[in-house]
Amino acid sequence: MHRPEILSGTADLLLIADHAASDVPPGIDLGVPASLLSNHIAVDIGTDALTRRLARALSAPAIIATVSRLVVDVNRDPADLGAVPASSDGHMIPGNWDLPAQERDLRLEAIHAPYHAAISRQIAAQRPALIISMHSFTPQLATRPEEQRPWPIGILYNHHDRAARLGLVALASRGLRVGDNQPYSGRDLNYTMDRHAEAAHIPYLGIEIRNDGLLTREGVARWTHILADCIATVRRGL
Repeated sequence: MHRPEILSGTADLLLIADHAASDVPPGIDLGVPASLLSNHIAVDIGTDALTRRLARALSAPAIIATVSRLVVDVNRDPADLGAVPASSDGHMIPGNWDLPAQERDLRLEAIHAPYHAAISRQIAAQRPALIISMHSFTPQLATRPEEQRPWPIGILYNHHDRAARLGLVALASRGLRVGDNQPYSGRDLNYTMDRHAEAAHIPYLGIEIRNDGLLTREGVARWTHILADCIATVRRGL
């Protein structure tokens, strides 16, 4: 069983990082070069460092995934075929092809279920006033190089957009070009927040940072400062 890492904190906030890790558990062979595990298809680049710094800055608890999304994508419904991806952004994942149902179920039971159980326990114990989901995105997809992504940050949401609207205003007031449900729509890819925030009627911010801004310690520090201020502003406005 592979449990997420849980950071303690006293603030009435909860940070969640679904795709912070690139690790592949022993016994699983994805059939890809090791170098691909540092690619954006395997991990949301920079989110581990950013989530940790932000948790310290806000004195907030955090739940951080410890397994690569190429093994199991915890931000997808376990019934979704994409929860164990056979390909991603033009890269084939041979170790996930024709995976026996029993092996797929074992991965879900060992990784997906404990991750979401940990989030549920934290919410039951804490009942946060605001949940913050941390992700990063690549400036452009290899399969769609013509589609530039000009936003340094985006805010994602599904039906419950109260916190998102406050966040969009707070970030735009800094002069940032903010993606409104960009580069992905929270109406399409929002499983963790749909399950733990929307279903429980807890306000949330789905944050996407363009990963070229998280490649250095200075970049992580800059976004920590921006997001700590944004989150505090949203929290006051709820």
